[in-house]
Parts: sequence; C-alpha cells; structure tokens
Amino acid sequence: MKKVCENWEQAISAEIWDPSLFDEFELRAKNAAAEVFRVKTSFEAQEVLRNLIQYTNAKKVVAVESPLQQAAGITAAIRQMGVEIYTDLTDIAAQAETADLGISGVEFAVAETGSVCQDAYAVESRLVSTLTPIHVVFLNSRNIVKGIADAIGIVSQVYDRGYISFITGPSRTADIERVLTIGVHGPSRFIIIAIDEQVGGVA
Repeated sequence: MKKVCENWEQAISAEIWDPSLFDEFELRAKNAAAEVFRVKTSFEAQEVLRNLIQYTNAKKVVAVESPLQQAAGITAAIRQMGVEIYTDLTDIAAQAETADLGISGVEFAVAETGSVCQDAYAVESRLVSTLTPIHVVFLNSRNIVKGIADAIGIVSQVYDRGYISFITGPSRTADIERVLTIGVHGPSRFIIIAIDEQVGGVA
C-alpha cells in the first residue's frame, strides 16, 4: 500500500469543500440510521461525547486520535470520567474486541450518500471502526462533497494504493431470511460529531 501524501489537508484544495451541502448530508446519514450531532466548538463536541459515555455506561474506550479530537481534549476528558481509554496500536489491538465504544476521525463526508470517508491505512482505524458496538467519528462540518465521483477524485490525490473506508450508518445485513439486522458485522450504532470550529489549521 502506498500513500502519495501523508497529510490530507496539504493534498486537497480548500475550494473543493462545499459546507452548504451539510444539511443534505445530515438528512441522508440519518436516513441510513447514523446519529449526527453538529456543534460549533470543540468544547461542545467534548460535552456530546461525555454525555454519550454516561448514557451508555461505557467503561472501556479505544480511540485513534485525530486533530479534532486532540483539540477537544477527548482523551483527557474520558480519563477524568474514570473510563479506561486506549490509544496506542498495541493496546487497541488487544482491547478493541471488548471495548464499549470506539472513536476515530474521518476526512470528509459525501452528501449524495450520507457517507463519511475514513483514512483506514492504519490497522488501528479498522479495528476501532469494526469491532466496537458503538463507533463515534469526528468530522469537520465544512468538509463535504456532493457525490461519490468527487470523493474518488479526492482519494486519488492522497493514495496511489491504500485502504479507504466509506461508512454509511451502522453495520447492517439481510443475509438471514432477508430480515434486516443491525450490528451483526460491525457497530450497531454509528455517531457523527461534526464540528464547525476551525482548529489549529485543520480545514
């Protein structure tokens, strides 16, 4: 696998994003059973996550830290709640299967499908997004593109070959007697926290 560029923000021109598409993205994401919380600041994002952890009574969290999470002080806030949080690759690999909640960042969203695009080049990103029953992602609310063709164009600027995940709602399958079942092959809840605030050069 090979990345052309290690930094998405350096590879992608800011003009490609269309923040006016957020409402369309949110509608389609919710139609796919995703839960979307849009907040103005990283502090508000922290509050959303703290409330979620309290409501679900989560005791163990695995997290792949992104710039938005770091700006929101997510790791420290979770530790202050007395909740176990693991952020190192080795710890994530050991703990993801029994964790109550997984946290990661995503690069952008696609309005046409209500999907988010995750750079899953690192194996820990894949573990967090597939093994935990609840997957929470942090998204910059202005990083929205219209359709899949636009999304593929962005990916081609960052990857020669690699591993990308397009996530649309929680895991679902209808393999068994064509009955829709949520959470069999992955998280049963998919939560998007979208932040308006521009943090530390994060576009």
